[in-house]
Amino acid sequence: MPVHVLICDDQEAFRAAAREVVDTAHGFEVVGQAETGEESVAVAGRLHPDLVLMDVHLPGIDGLEASRRIRAADPKVAVLLLSTYDPDEFSARIAASGAIAFVSKASFGPDVLAEIWARTAVTD
Repeated sequence: MPVHVLICDDQEAFRAAAREVVDTAHGFEVVGQAETGEESVAVAGRLHPDLVLMDVHLPGIDGLEASRRIRAADPKVAVLLLSTYDPDEFSARIAASGAIAFVSKASFGPDVLAEIWARTAVTD
């Protein structure tokens, strides 16, 4: 059974790029998309994805708070934070968000996705 993935990013171009990464990675399937933090929380509650690809900077509640809410509602959901910003800006909040990892958007690809998921599955 594939890993069900929800993509949350306010930029359509990155949502399309992330979908391409997920489609290229073996064993992953996009089940939904969201544009805001609030929408990601609602969609995750409805679709129950295995993994959420979450942009950090979003309109409304940011991706860190959305991640915290998603994980509070369903601790089995893994959240991978993505951003163009330096993680040092919000490193303290990353830990509090419950996310499994932070990845620069520039380095995000099928191999990175598969490696992080494999590492997460081993620790579960």
